[in-house]
Amino acid sequence: MRLLCLDLGRKTIGLALSDEGGVVATPLRTLARVGGQRDLEAVAQAAREAGAGALVLGLPLELSGREGEAARRVRRFGDALGAQLACAVHYWDERFSTAHAERALLEGDLRRAKRKQVVNHVAAALILQSFLDAGASRASAEGGAP
Repeated sequence: MRLLCLDLGRKTIGLALSDEGGVVATPLRTLARVGGQRDLEAVAQAAREAGAGALVLGLPLELSGREGEAARRVRRFGDALGAQLACAVHYWDERFSTAHAERALLEGDLRRAKRKQVVNHVAAALILQSFLDAGASRASAEGGAP
């Protein structure tokens, strides 16, 4: 089953997709936010086109690990999207994902304009890969498949 990951920002939504086996995350694209139901529809369409069976949303926890207003906004969006698509929704700590993506893109020597275009869906891929790796680690420790 493929997973679609969202890095939900105020202006954009970064999307990443897993492979069928749930091993590798790949950046997909970044959507411009237009607001409310239209954002839900755009992501739902992307999920259907990708054949995603579940969602992973990056959860912007505070440095202390607590959930603030930004995390509550992500949960509201995720819950509404999950209900619309009738699929499972998982939330995963996204602290520092954009900074990590920016650093990786800088190391790749991408120009500033290009980095700005791709950083959100690269961050979504980092969030999703972390989620997938944690699932594989849990399954390995438990002696089963992820």
